[in-house]
Amino acid sequence: MPSELEYLDLLAREAALIEFERPVLAARTAGASGDRLDELERAKLSALKVRALLERRRRREEELSALYDTAGDLAGLRDVDAVLRAIVHRVRTLLNVDVSYMTLNDAERGDTYMRITDGSVAASFQSLRLPPGAGLGGLVALTGAPYATANYPTDPRFRHTHDIDEGVGDEGLVAILGVPMRLGSAVIGVLFAANRAERPFGREEVALLSSLAAHAAVALDTARLLSETQTALTELSAANEVIRAHSASVERAAAAHDRMTAVVLRGGGVEDVAADLVGVLQGALLVIDADGRALTTARTPDSPADLPEPAGATVDEAVAASRGEGRSVRRGDLMIAAVVAGADNLGALVFRPDHPLTDADQRILERAAQVTALLLLFRRTVADAEAQVRGDLLDDLISRPVRDPEAVRSRAARLGLDMEAPWVVVAAGDDTGDGLGQRAASWARTFAAARRGLAMPRDGRVALLLPGADPAGTARLVARELSRTLGRPVTAGGAGPARGTAAVAGAYREADQCLSALITLGRSGSGAGAADLGYVGLLLGDRRDVAGFVGGVAGPVIDYDARRGTALIRTLEAYFEAGGGLARAAETLHVHVNTVTQRLDRVAQLLGEDWQSPNRALDLQLALRLHRLRGPLGDAPT
Repeated sequence: MPSELEYLDLLAREAALIEFERPVLAARTAGASGDRLDELERAKLSALKVRALLERRRRREEELSALYDTAGDLAGLRDVDAVLRAIVHRVRTLLNVDVSYMTLNDAERGDTYMRITDGSVAASFQSLRLPPGAGLGGLVALTGAPYATANYPTDPRFRHTHDIDEGVGDEGLVAILGVPMRLGSAVIGVLFAANRAERPFGREEVALLSSLAAHAAVALDTARLLSETQTALTELSAANEVIRAHSASVERAAAAHDRMTAVVLRGGGVEDVAADLVGVLQGALLVIDADGRALTTARTPDSPADLPEPAGATVDEAVAASRGEGRSVRRGDLMIAAVVAGADNLGALVFRPDHPLTDADQRILERAAQVTALLLLFRRTVADAEAQVRGDLLDDLISRPVRDPEAVRSRAARLGLDMEAPWVVVAAGDDTGDGLGQRAASWARTFAAARRGLAMPRDGRVALLLPGADPAGTARLVARELSRTLGRPVTAGGAGPARGTAAVAGAYREADQCLSALITLGRSGSGAGAADLGYVGLLLGDRRDVAGFVGGVAGPVIDYDARRGTALIRTLEAYFEAGGGLARAAETLHVHVNTVTQRLDRVAQLLGEDWQSPNRALDLQLALRLHRLRGPLGDAPT
């Protein structure tokens, strides 16, 4: 007679669905009772649920593996077409669709064209071009939002054209999902998954396709940067040959070009370019960023030239002039070359030479500015990619239930984060209603990275996950530093310490509520944890730390009574019950009015002279009531 153990064997060998019906059929054939058949049916259903769960986890592992493989492809990018083909093929495999393909926007023609297809057989489909807003892909490219349809030919949401419908019909596509490929806020293309039969696309499939689209966008952007680098290196080499052929001064420029090229090739930084430049031209150099802050300085040993100042009307005007003219400019004894990439202002080189510069020397300075621009672009790209990865992890921790804690812990570990250690969550924002903006988000990422934490913008605010166990102190630090950076009051709420991946979401909610409470209470520009908000914090906190609230508000008085055997607690209760009347309180306590006064003076010494202020008095009355309800503080249950 078949038994439930057969289902374990079926699960162990990953049997096909049809095989799970055999134990029930065998039992029915053997004449098993109805109760026995019901038991087997229940066992079968449980086994099928387990099989479905295992299948979902296997699929998730395949998806993560594909994303990691794609990230590896990007890290070793040599052939952008090969990477894009691999991404499109992974879309087809992971989403189990008939066709996957990628379209890119054509800035010159103003439409979208096919770049890569996988599984396509129709030439008309492979050569399609989509006008803006036409078809599903054109709409995705125009709006920057994902779209999906279970039956494209009959879906009235999309603007159908003869060419698109003909190409889709030749390919036999019915169900289509398209997501945008973004670089910053710009949509550069669309990644598609399509089936030749009707099927819906779930939210998880949209998320997976969006992740692969993000990788594809990074691949294209990296290829662009590599191309720009190669172009710059080619220009450097050509300039070297011209310089070598003409004059001794040009020989010096060639040496400078060689050194800066070597800096790029060996993965050097702006500091290396600055050191090489002053080694060739002799003088003092200051490299500033787009906001006029000093990035690095360099000077020739024993140079009589002083380092330029990073700010000043002369420097600001000269940088603007250099940017407009596209070459270095002279202002007094300074030479200024703007560091730009297209229309993007990245900073400037401010150089005070020991000797007057020739035209060839000025070209060296300008070429150094170009190389500096390339290096700063590389640095920004790497920082943006890392910030995206760290921000995605924090978003996963605070935005939704953590379905696979082990996977999240693994992602955190790769970033050097131990999620079992204590963490503080901080939410920062202001009361303007306009949100903090990109500058605050950039500051938060830098602040968190320096402390081996995470940060991300969220709903006009910024969220930070920082190591530590002091939410109030951390929130105050964030509020103070961010307010100084932005030049206006910023408020911060803290929560924690949180341990484990599952605790972060709750801590963020508490920190966000604490931030809103601070703004509502008129405490904008400050930082605090729930414990600092008195009874408000007690209501906001998820953990309802009543003992901590009582101890924080009335602890010194309670401890004093316990050590000295005094009656300060009872005196306070009588005082509040008498509405602040000393005579009525003395009558209730059966003591002299002077005794009540002396006891209240002692309370002021223990709690501070402002203990009778409205907010503190309200907290103190609530703490006294909770203390009486819960008994002695040391014996209070949690």
